Formats: sequence, C-alpha cells, structure tokens
Amino acid sequence: MPDSEPPSVLLAPDEPAACEVVDGDDASPYFLTCDHAGRRIPRALGDLGLSASDLQRHIAWDIGAAGLARRLADELRAFLALQSYSRLVIDCNRPLDAPDSIAAESERTVIPGNQNLTSEQAEQRVHAVYRPYHDRIGEELARRERAGRETILVTVHSFTPIYLGVARSWQMGVLYHRDARLAHALLHVLRERTSYVVGDNQPYRVTDHSDVGVLEYGEKRGNLHVELEVRQDLIAEEAGQREWAIALAASLREARDRLTR
Repeated sequence: MPDSEPPSVLLAPDEPAACEVVDGDDASPYFLTCDHAGRRIPRALGDLGLSASDLQRHIAWDIGAAGLARRLADELRAFLALQSYSRLVIDCNRPLDAPDSIAAESERTVIPGNQNLTSEQAEQRVHAVYRPYHDRIGEELARRERAGRETILVTVHSFTPIYLGVARSWQMGVLYHRDARLAHALLHVLRERTSYVVGDNQPYRVTDHSDVGVLEYGEKRGNLHVELEVRQDLIAEEAGQREWAIALAASLREARDRLTR
C-alpha cells in the first residue's frame, strides 16, 4: 500500500472499468454474472502488500470462472456481466456491511493493504468498483423488466480444491437460499444426466450476510436463479471451460423446461 493517501478517484482514466459486459441475444432469458472474474488491482493500491504468487491464488479471484462464464454465455446466448478487479480490493458478492467486504485476512493470509482502512479509503473502493458493477447489472435488469422479458439469473463462481488444508470431494456445487426452484430442478438434472459429484448448497451456503447476487437479483425480483460453483482445477484451462459450459448449458435448459411444463 502506498504511504500517501490514495487519490479521491481511485481508478486512473486509462484503467479498465469495474464492469465488463458481454451482450447476449434479447431472445435468451439467461442473465449471467461473474463477481470474481478478475484479479486486477488499481495502481493506486499497489499490490496490497502481497506477493505475485499470492495474487495468483484463489484468495484474489475465482480461477477459471471468467472463462467458464464467457463460454456458458455463448452457449446460452446470454447477457453477461464480469467484475474486473480482485475480490481483495472489495468483494462484489458481499453486502457492504459484511466483515469480509474488504478482507483483512483471507484463508490465513493477512492482506497488508487492507489493514486499518479509513472510511474514506473504503468508500473509494465502493465508488470505483462495487457500485459501478452493481449499477450496471441493475440497469440491465430494469431494461429487461420494462420490456417484459423473462430473466433467469445464473451467477458463476469457482472454488479451491483444498480449503484450509481440507480436500473437497465435490466437482461442483449448486447454491441457493429461500427460493430453490431452479436449484432443485438443476440438481435433479445434473444427477440424472451427468456423472459429476454435485454438492447441494456445498461447498458454500448462500446467506443474507454472505451473498448479494442471489438475494438482490434473484429472490427480491422474483427471478428464477441459481449460483454455480465449479472446482477451479477442472476449469483452469480452456478445454475444461468448454466441457463444463456445454454440460451446464444443456442442464440449465432442461431444468427450466421441467419447471415450465
């Protein structure tokens, strides 16, 4: 972290915007988000005091998730919003009042550049990264609602095979909270049609304090929704991303069809 105070505007004019959009086909009901797509850090924040190897790890981003999301969006002809900056700058899938919204420590790794932030420093990250990303998603959802279009929210994430020294047996997880319509239909399809080891609300569970997308853009708007978690070693390369995108697209279509029969 630089010794001097960061500028009032965190991102320089030549730095990428927080939200990257891939436009889909207006006929597609699918709406994809990828909250942890990137590991970029604003220049004003340096490297947050971390090594280059730490910034390659899952603590900084969801490895393989962006590639999977792009290929899944292509298969579904879906709108896709990707968040370009590291979750260590600010986590765009956390409520702003969550303790790990700006994580001081992640998986036993202390984040030096996130220690003892002032309210002004935290707010700069909110305005530079968090709000532009969520504002863009909100704008697109409002446009779809005005047009009377169906929206099926799919949030795309990846998880590490070993967490705090414990190996995880799942290959993917299907996550949900109060509204399990699409998630349960998808679980049935995946278990019937694939050989994947699929977790039911594993390896994570959606809660009011840990997730934004499912709650704000799924539950509160009444949209069918599901959060997908795929183990990162299975989608770190293009071949795996393609394989999983094809299988997940087919499974999502079948799950939707079962709900509308």
